[in-house]
Amino acid sequence: PAANIKLTAQNLRILKRINQKANSAIKPVSNFDHWGTMADHWDYPVDGKGDCKIYALYKRKLLLAAGFPRQALLMTVVRDLDNEGHTILTVKTDKGDLVLDNLVNEIRPWNATGYYFVKRQSQQNPNTWVSINQRGGTSKRLSPSS
Repeated sequence: PAANIKLTAQNLRILKRINQKANSAIKPVSNFDHWGTMADHWDYPVDGKGDCKIYALYKRKLLLAAGFPRQALLMTVVRDLDNEGHTILTVKTDKGDLVLDNLVNEIRPWNATGYYFVKRQSQQNPNTWVSINQRGGTSKRLSPSS
């Protein structure tokens, strides 16, 4: 079963601390500048550099180590305010979905970001992606390669 976290004051402090830690620990760099290719790289920041996917993966790793359930920590693909593809970490809570984003240190509800949500990992299976309707729900399942 899916496991949302209880949004206590302590859990919110942990989320804020980890979001800020990751945002300051990684130097933003594009895939092309970092790897010499535009191909996606989904990895941890072994050299302290990376794009938005690297930030989101690192935040998830730190939150897992802090005891948060994997089912509540979902990699999410959005269109940002410039209509560019962007990856964030969505945290499923009992008070709604929160966004951890490398572009801002503030943790915001998903519907306060201004982003267009495209797809995210399934809570039941991290290898399955689900498309997102803009009311915050999910619809059809997407293949792992989507």
